[in-house]
Amino acid sequence: MNYRHAYHAGNPADVIKHAVLAFVIEHLLKKEAPIRIVDTHAGIGRYDLTSDAAERTGEWVEGIGRLWGKPLPAALEALVGPYLDVVARLNPDGRLRFYPGSPDIARLMTRPGDGITACELHPEDGASLAALYARDRRIKVIDRDGWLVPKAFLPPKERRGLVLIDPPFEERGDYDRLVEALGAGHRRWATGIFLLWYPVKDPVAVKRFHAMIAGLGLAKCLTVEAIWRPVDGERLAGAGLVIVNAPFTLAAACRAAERPLWEALGVANGRLGVTGDAA
Repeated sequence: MNYRHAYHAGNPADVIKHAVLAFVIEHLLKKEAPIRIVDTHAGIGRYDLTSDAAERTGEWVEGIGRLWGKPLPAALEALVGPYLDVVARLNPDGRLRFYPGSPDIARLMTRPGDGITACELHPEDGASLAALYARDRRIKVIDRDGWLVPKAFLPPKERRGLVLIDPPFEERGDYDRLVEALGAGHRRWATGIFLLWYPVKDPVAVKRFHAMIAGLGLAKCLTVEAIWRPVDGERLAGAGLVIVNAPFTLAAACRAAERPLWEALGVANGRLGVTGDAA
């Protein structure tokens, strides 16, 4: 319960996660039927990059700060365009100050008939989230443990949509909980899209996690993994997403964006690996 994303908002891990999230939401919006987006670890929803927390680490400078206001190659724009459009809506004067967390990306991209369920157990963050969305009836902010989402909220009445499972990884066993949550959620909502975020720090733990995901035997399971520094087991070297029922266009978009993404972020030997199957 000590993790506060305000220190890390907009960093390279967020860029990858939120670009894929926005890409998937845009795909879902191509059909008229309403969707439901479920965010299991929602945070505060929106982050001020001029806050003390953000300025203390400055992590956003190496992430969204590298992309903001820059001309991008078409291959990179195809992947990150929807995400950058959301960031631009929060900063209409062209000055980068506010950064959207995943629930704010969902809020700004979805339509009046769509729904959002945002869970946040941290008392202060949950209160901030509830206050931010108090006037938006489409958004249900719930102060409940996000790991309980599969049993409590799936399947949604809309029957279309996605679940983002993005834990802080501050407790031992979060990789195991992530796999368990996916298995339970998929059993209840086999047609839903699931996005699971994980850090790349300990190579042994990540390898075991991938083996457990494979052990679920799920069809249409895609992995997108970004590595921007050597994996040494001590500091965050990258991050990944496991996407179940991913849009069939996502894998190609990630592969095409790999080189221009690292060039834009100023990373000399980055890797954006894409493995598995898409819908």
